[in-house]
Amino acid sequence: MKTRHRWIPLLVVAALAGVVAAAFAVYLMWEQAIAPTTPPSASSSDRELVRHGARVVALGDCAVCHTAKGGKPYAGGLALATPFGTIYTTNITPDPDTGIGTWSLEAFTRAMRRGISRDGHQLYPAFPYVHYTRMSDNDIAAAYAFLMERDPVSAKAPDNALIFPLNFRPLVAFWNVLFLREGPEAPDVSRDATWNRGRELVNGLGHCAACHTPLNPIGGEQWNKAFHGGVVDGWEAPPLNALASPPNPWTKPQLMAYLRTGISSHHGAAAGPMLPVTQELGTAPQEDVDAIATYLLSLQKPQARDLAQSDPAGADKASIQRGAVLFSAACAACHGDKSPMQSLGERPSLATSTAVHAATPRNTVQMMLEGVPWQGEQALHYMPPFAHTLNDRQVADIANYLRATYTNQPPWKDVVQAAADIRKGDQSR
Repeated sequence: MKTRHRWIPLLVVAALAGVVAAAFAVYLMWEQAIAPTTPPSASSSDRELVRHGARVVALGDCAVCHTAKGGKPYAGGLALATPFGTIYTTNITPDPDTGIGTWSLEAFTRAMRRGISRDGHQLYPAFPYVHYTRMSDNDIAAAYAFLMERDPVSAKAPDNALIFPLNFRPLVAFWNVLFLREGPEAPDVSRDATWNRGRELVNGLGHCAACHTPLNPIGGEQWNKAFHGGVVDGWEAPPLNALASPPNPWTKPQLMAYLRTGISSHHGAAAGPMLPVTQELGTAPQEDVDAIATYLLSLQKPQARDLAQSDPAGADKASIQRGAVLFSAACAACHGDKSPMQSLGERPSLATSTAVHAATPRNTVQMMLEGVPWQGEQALHYMPPFAHTLNDRQVADIANYLRATYTNQPPWKDVVQAAADIRKGDQSR
């Protein structure tokens, strides 16, 4: 009997600990709804604030994610592929039923800072509130004013298709404990205003690390590898802390031109997820792009120079020869050294292409498979897709030819398998 009684205090403590843990979990997961409201009328809006909001929304790439292909601007429905399933972006027009028309500025600010919807449910961190939390109050208010003046669109996003248990939204609260650091960053008084503005845009509104930083197994950014590069929608987001590294370092004018136009004569053209980002930045004030470039170039770390030369003995000569024939037939009209656009200096040279010099063939393969969509008057930025014209072996042959002809880097390995995996949507390579 005495032995049995000795366990009673331990059982009581364990029960109390369980109650406390459960209460803490409920506290983390439960959020109050904020009362619905009606959107402010256009006549009551501060016109200067709305104009500033257009700038904020462009810098934050809001239209890029919240507009489905062929859909209305800001009406959501874009499918975002993640390692955990597909998430569909939401409607952020002022429609009262399917959008944010009943959201007050308070509710909008909570979503931007903490990732909580007006009705209290957790938002998935595909919405980059872990970065938007660093925005100033004025920028958040400006974005709200601008969005509330968009045309309301009735459009309900499809249901997300996430694996269990990640389809249980309240679990995001525990993810936030690990990865959300709420609130703006204080200015660095040792730096000038341009650098501080650039840090605010890169780390906050522009959320550059969301793509250019590798993720851990539960989708959080690896802070010890910030800006080391990542993979997004099958494309490689290159490291932003190695822009000044050989063999083809970026200069500030080159980086600004690329960010504003999507083309750098010394590095290549934007494609994949980066293309719409440059289109949005093209509408932003030059001083903001200047600030972004200033901050990014301040992040550069010394890189060990890769002195490895192309190894003729290790190259697949048969593949390179086949690639030369294919290049002549499919690519040389635009990319050949004697093509009109090359001779006039209008199209970036493959000899300085960031994709061709990269450590992996991913972006070279993706460019051949997907091309670059037609941009109207920007004909130089167009490249037709070859996914239905070239098979994996042919794509690999052209890639091997480009690598051997236009760089002194060692040959890529297993390019045929890489092309097959990339075509299937594998983002792990």
